[in-house]
Amino acid sequence: MFKPSQIISRRAGLKSLAAAALLGAVGMAPVAAQDVFPSKPLTIVVPFAAGGTTDILARIVSQALQQELGQTVIVDNKPGAGGNIGAAAAARAAADGYTLFMGTVGTHAINASLYQKPGFDPIKDFAPLTRVATVPNLLVANPKQPFKTVKEMIAYAKANPGKLNYGSSGSGSSIHLSGELFRSMTGLDMVHVPYKGSAPAITDLLGNQIAVMFDNMPSAIQHVRSGKLRPIVVTTAKRSPELPDVPTVAEAGVPGYEATSWFGLWTQAKTPAPVQQRLHAAIAKVLKDPAVIKKINDQGGDIVIDTPAEFAAYIKAESAKWGKVVKDSGAQV
Repeated sequence: MFKPSQIISRRAGLKSLAAAALLGAVGMAPVAAQDVFPSKPLTIVVPFAAGGTTDILARIVSQALQQELGQTVIVDNKPGAGGNIGAAAAARAAADGYTLFMGTVGTHAINASLYQKPGFDPIKDFAPLTRVATVPNLLVANPKQPFKTVKEMIAYAKANPGKLNYGSSGSGSSIHLSGELFRSMTGLDMVHVPYKGSAPAITDLLGNQIAVMFDNMPSAIQHVRSGKLRPIVVTTAKRSPELPDVPTVAEAGVPGYEATSWFGLWTQAKTPAPVQQRLHAAIAKVLKDPAVIKKINDQGGDIVIDTPAEFAAYIKAESAKWGKVVKDSGAQV
């Protein structure tokens, strides 16, 4: 039988052991939480309105990522200022990998040249993960417009200076710059009408409130297939397999014209390297999924999978290219 002093001593020892175990568990909790990523829902910030190409691609990827990561992936649309509002919000997000940014050639290769204060640094504030897709832009017109070809459109614009307006998803977007490049190469007097995304611009185009638009193919192709919009040309060097009867701009009479849009995923720049690697691996895996490939191909897009280093180098080259376009075309916000 234990003596009273022994019982007290044993109880004290048990309390000490329990306290030590508790402290150990508490001390280990943050480490365990860091080791298991993701442990809560993720968000993909889209800097344009719902219904546009950036939004369409983000939702295709988010659905596949949910299954791959085992967590809900929310798409959060923050439109405005040619993508700058959403980009700035993503740049200020916590550096924990739970906020992704579906950016574009506009947000990460054009806006720095077009805006004096975009509100974020596309290089310093973001960690590039991979491109997701490239898509052609498609010049579409309301069927009520009195032209069906580029030559007819040029003739109409020259006969009616300042009366032909074209919409875009926002100043600085690839859609805007595609129009500016066309305007500068043809010498036409066209009026730019910026929106907070492709979807509201398409709505006005369908209502004939704007005449034409150089839209990303995924957000325009359904209206072309239904006959609600008239396709004029694609902006790439080669015709699109999805619309093989639509000529390129060069074929239609403007030699040397070419413009392609691309979309990619970033996370906050200071996100830990292991988390960045986990995200890149998961995104690369879902982009190889035949179901995801088909969905993006059906929209007129082509899948692209980069390493982060390859993506960073590509952004640098694209920034130089589009910076020159902005300067040469005289594009303004």
